[in-house]
Parts: sequence; structure tokens; C-alpha cells
Amino acid sequence: MNYQETINWMFNQLPMYQLQGASAYKKDLTNAYLLANHLNNPEKVLKCIHVAGTNGKGSTSHMLASIFQEAGYTVGLYTSPHLKDYRERIKINGIEISENFVCEFITKNKTFFEANDMSFFEMTVGLAFEYFAKEKVDIAIIEVGMGGRLDATNIITPLVSVITNIGLDHTQFLGNTLEAIAFEKAGIIKPRIPVVIGEYTNETKPVFLEKAKLNQSEIYFASELITVDTPSDLLGDYQMHNKKTVIQTIEIINSQKEFIISQEDIITGLLNVVKNTGLLGRWQQLGTFPKIICDTAHNKNGLEIVMKQIQKEKFDTLHIVLGVVNDKDLNEILPLFPTNAIYYFCKPNIPRGLNTKILQEKAAIFKLKGKAYNSVSESYTKALQNASKTDLIFLGGSTFVVAEIL
Repeated sequence: MNYQETINWMFNQLPMYQLQGASAYKKDLTNAYLLANHLNNPEKVLKCIHVAGTNGKGSTSHMLASIFQEAGYTVGLYTSPHLKDYRERIKINGIEISENFVCEFITKNKTFFEANDMSFFEMTVGLAFEYFAKEKVDIAIIEVGMGGRLDATNIITPLVSVITNIGLDHTQFLGNTLEAIAFEKAGIIKPRIPVVIGEYTNETKPVFLEKAKLNQSEIYFASELITVDTPSDLLGDYQMHNKKTVIQTIEIINSQKEFIISQEDIITGLLNVVKNTGLLGRWQQLGTFPKIICDTAHNKNGLEIVMKQIQKEKFDTLHIVLGVVNDKDLNEILPLFPTNAIYYFCKPNIPRGLNTKILQEKAAIFKLKGKAYNSVSESYTKALQNASKTDLIFLGGSTFVVAEIL
């Protein structure tokens, strides 16, 4: 199979959460361990940092990778989902895994995958671990896909575990209270491995403390310990929390004496995240007149911060291109959006995309007015036609809306 055929096989033959939702979620790590053993346990030769959280884990992972790169290390970075190309998920020093490596890995192991009903996510994690091990990376930054305790990445023993924050997202899998979700995320805390908590609430802090105590793990609450005045090329207001989390993590890494990272490495690393890692879709500016911003925030916590940031912008009229997936709690997120905007409702081009008319009708209940369009691109084109040079266009609501625009 060539690269496109290989990717099609992965997407079409096996469950994948971002396309199918609940059917792709597995309830234990049996398959992850089975695959790791089949691959001769590449994860055991890797030095890792493991990053979980409801929001900010992607930005945090990319910031960490950028800092290690500035310090001269070879850095593996595993994240999800991708925006444009599957290979974005697996990078070394910002360069995507080759098409050949993906094809050869799948071809070599396809019979095993089929025989053991491996999920898309399990295969991808196995691919990342094997690639990083073969390329002998100095450090691998591993982002959790969803949750933590039962995530396929959770077979690693990292140098540091990181949990950025907890919010109500993926409640059909992780639980519908902050305590329940914190319990799932805290599943990445390992015996005697330090853990950094980026943000916490009254509900989540006791969960983290209890899990850390049980594992005899030192716990660091970055929001209490770190003050930040270091600028970054990631411009969203929410990056302040992520920067604190990253700096606290680097302090722990330095104390372990396995890596040497200077203050200059931190400064230049934070300033060059996009250049070093290729991160996209975080308060990313796509145009100037009119100003066009896209952001992948898609749950209550993330959207709340982004909507507040929009209100700080100067513009005459606000145009919002909005699409969501069909398992999104609209009663929770739609009240966050401003009523003084023109809306262009659309459906992301995936099976889980919510029907445009349903979104439009539900939005009307919250006094969000606009028209429904057949596609993300049609919505965006219409917004561009309608906007004057002094207006602001925002694109979001779903990772997949941003992906289609980029």
C-alpha cells in the first residue's frame, strides 16, 4: 500500500475516536501492552514527559518540545489529533515522521493489528514509540489522547507527569463531575515520579493530592509556585497557565540532572514554539484586514477564555464561523458566545459533525443569529465577503473547523 492507501486503511478499517466517538474507546490497557510486547517494548528505552489535561496539553507539549530543541536535544513529540496530515501527530525536532516509515510499520504489523482488533489510537501510539526508539531521541514528549488512566500512552514510565487542568469534556467516557474526570487524568501519576499540576479547583486538588500520596509522588502546583513574565509566540491569554506549567516541569527536569536546560533555552524555546514544532490553530492569526483568528478551543473551559479574549479585540463587527461535533453539550457552550455577532453556521466534514440546521436552531434559543451553510469553506467565504477591513472574523467551535480552514 502507498501512503494514502495506508492512511485510508487506518481510518476506515479501525475505530477512531475523532470520527466515531464512543465505539473507539476501550476500557483497559490490555491491547496497549499486547502491542508494546509485540514491538519489543520500544517505550522502555525512551525518556519521556507525559502530558494530560482537558485543555492546554497540546500547547504545553509543544512548548516543552521547543525548549528541549533550543537546548540542543533530539526531541520526539507525540500529539493528537492532527489538523491537516496524520503525520503531524509524530514529529522529531518539528519534522513529521516520513510516509515510508508509516507505510512500512503498518505493512509489517497489519496481520497482528487485524488479529487483535487494534484501534487507530493504539496503532498510532505503537508507531510513535517504535519511531522514537529507532531514531534514538533524547527525550519524548507524549501527550495523552483522552483521559489518562486508560489511555494507550499510559504504559510509559516518565521522568515527570504533567496534568494541565480539568474541565467537563468527554463526559460520556470520563465521568460528569470534575472529581471523576480528575481521577481519570490522575491515572498517569506513577509511583515515585513527580507530577506537575497546572491548574486546579477545590474539587480536583484533593483528588490529585490523594493519588500523589498513594504513589509517593512529589506534587507541584505550578499556579502557586511559578510567576511568569516570559513572552511566547503562542499568543492566547490562556497560554499564561501553560507557560507556568512548562517552567515548573523544566525546573524538575533540571533537578534530576539528566538534562541541562538554561534560562536562555527557556526564553528562546517559548519564543519559537511555532517555528520549532509547527504548532497550528492556537489563537492563530490568518489575516489582518479584516483580522482573522482561528482557535481549536472546543469545550466550555477553553471557549470561555477565547470568548473573553475576543472581547478585548478592537473591531466594528464580529463575524463567527461556527461548527461543532454532535456529542457537544450545546446548552453549556452556546451561552458563552456573544449575541452581538453575525454567525455562519457550518458542519465539519466528518461523520460526527453536527447538522448545520440543528446548530442554527439551537443557537437561536441563545439569541445567536446567522445563516446555515453547506460547508466550512462556504461559511468562511461568505464571512470574508461580508466583512469590512475593520471587522473581526473568528473561526472555531471544533478542531475540525480549524483543520478545514488551514
